[in-house]
This record gives sequence, structure tokens and C-alpha cells, in this order.
Amino acid sequence: MKSQRTFLNLIAGFPIAVLIFACNGTSDNKAETTATTNATPTINYTYIKSHPHDTTAFTEGFVIHFGKLYESTGASPDLPQTRSLFGTVDLKTGEIDTKVELDKHKYFGEGIAFLNGQVFQLTYKTKIGFVYDALTFKKVKEFTFPSEEGWGLTTDGTNLIMSDGTSQLTYLAPINLQMIKRVSVVEDGYAKNNLNELEYIKGFIYANIWLTNTIVKIDPTTGKVVGKLDLGSLAHDAKNLYSGSLEMNGIAYDSLANKVFVTGKLWPKIFELQLNQ
Repeated sequence: MKSQRTFLNLIAGFPIAVLIFACNGTSDNKAETTATTNATPTINYTYIKSHPHDTTAFTEGFVIHFGKLYESTGASPDLPQTRSLFGTVDLKTGEIDTKVELDKHKYFGEGIAFLNGQVFQLTYKTKIGFVYDALTFKKVKEFTFPSEEGWGLTTDGTNLIMSDGTSQLTYLAPINLQMIKRVSVVEDGYAKNNLNELEYIKGFIYANIWLTNTIVKIDPTTGKVVGKLDLGSLAHDAKNLYSGSLEMNGIAYDSLANKVFVTGKLWPKIFELQLNQ
């Protein structure tokens, strides 16, 4: 499972970026600013507030649909308290109201996306996905996907877009789940590997980078990384509150309020932010 993969895979294929961030180390600041030494522009953000998050939730998907925040989780064999499920998140308590739960011994739940009145869900290594009715959450069908693994999932409103831990983004037609195309993601001319949880925001794809606290902004037409968001200070806060917190994974966009919600695996908090672009 993801937490057991070698760290060497993370740094293969691209140079290490030195990250310098100007802040005093707490999310209580109303603005956080980061800078990088490469040519990728920095995405600054304003901290709004935080909400509770379930520290047993091994976050693999995060999305807002009709004003409700949904989270999907995977079940790590190393963490017996984790489950493979998805449901709505109560921002007052952090509890997940489970809509669908998979057999954790068979499936590791991954990314989810809503499109055309349905919910699409990936699994990790089985190459199987599930489609549910978005109102009743009853399973409509299963499907297979071309990638060896399923990681993140989002939509541009027309097609589904999935990541598989490589530098590739795969577009799937929602009607038959067949591959339409693949986009190779690059930063400064190097493949940007370890693309994880995804979110589509204002014509760009935002991707968490596995085993980091970084989100990159991707131009879906060219595959180029055009911005980078460093959330290391939020990860630091999460770790201080709960020592079992792992890396960040999860970005959900509220298009009506123009703000994002971010969290991580086993984090005690969900952070509400405004991206300053």
C-alpha cells in the first residue's frame, strides 16, 4: 500500500527543490507565503479557519458536491483502525457519515468524483472502479481502468481524470469508462511523478504529491506545472496536534465560496483556505 512504498521512488526523475517559506510556523497567521528556488511560481494562500477531522481517516479522496464535503478513505493493513469507505463529512465533528463501505480485505478505497448524477470510485491495486447513483449511493456497475493502480480522481465537468502515482493523468469517458487520452505532467522539463489526490479548479488540475505536503497546479492542455503550493506549516500544525498524522492528501474546492479545504492522512484538522492567485 502507499505508505510502504520506498521513498526513493519519490525523488526519481527530477531534481530536489529547495523550499524556503516565510511564515512564523503556525496556521493562526492569516496569510502564509512560500517561495521556491526553481522557476515554478509560488501559490500563496490565506488561512481562514480549521475544522475537526477523523484521525482514523486515511484520506484518499476529498470533494465538495452540492455544498457537502465528501471524503473517501483507504484501509492500510498496517493501521487496523482504517477503513475503505466514502461519505459526507460533518465539519462540526469531523465524523464521516458513511454512504458506501468496501470490504477492506479486498479493496483499498481511493479517489472519488461526482459527474452526471453518479459517483465514481477508484481502488488501489485491483484495477477495478465502482459507479454509484449519486442520490441513493446504490452501486450501478463496476469497471476496469487501464492504469496499473488507481490513486486520485477528479472531473473537468465532461470527463473523468485519474492519477496512478506516476506523472501521467488519464482521461476517461464517463459513459463507458474508456480511456480518451493521457497527459504527461512535467515541471521544469522533468516528469512530475507521484501525482496523488486531484481537484479541478478554474480550468486547472491541482494534484497532491505523494509523501509530501505540496500541491501542484497543472495546465491540463500542456501538462506543465504552472504553480506550487507548500502546505508544510499546516502539516506541522497537524503533527503537533496529533503525532500520528501522516502526509497531506486531500483538496476540495468550494466553487460558490471560492475557497478550498485541505487535509491529510490521519490528520486531526481540515484547513479552510483562500488561494491568492
